Amino acid sequence: MNRTEIEHILASCEFFKTLGKSDISAIAGPCQIKTYEGGEYVFRQGDYGEHLYVIAQGYIHLERSLDLGKQKGSVVIEALGKGRVTGCWSTLLDMPHILMSSAACQKPTTILALKGADLRQMMIGNTELGFKIMERLCLLLRDRLQATYGAMEKI
Repeated sequence: MNRTEIEHILASCEFFKTLGKSDISAIAGPCQIKTYEGGEYVFRQGDYGEHLYVIAQGYIHLERSLDLGKQKGSVVIEALGKGRVTGCWSTLLDMPHILMSSAACQKPTTILALKGADLRQMMIGNTELGFKIMERLCLLLRDRLQATYGAMEKI
């Protein structure tokens, strides 16, 4: 995957779609390309999180393991495909965080991984960029919480 392809993926993803070309280009710089087979995990619940992940191709289930006494198991919070974003949002606030879900690849998957600390530095240096990203973050977190509540109601 070349730089132009990375920029295209970022520009069309749910999290960065409102950003301009120069911001997308800057964000593309520190992105790492990672590939996974079906059945592999991008991250697991309980891991230390420091990355945001943009799905370039493939399909991921966000899963949460639960222990409610007699009821134990795992629930799929949301299914994420191309252009969707997941990972550790707290790193944008310069806070360490333990991941509260797992990301399981359902088929071969390629992602762009971006350290939250790198994106945070860009946001600090460009407050307009920072505002746009935080605005998108609020909307995405709202949607993710709604999906989580919906998944929990199925238990």
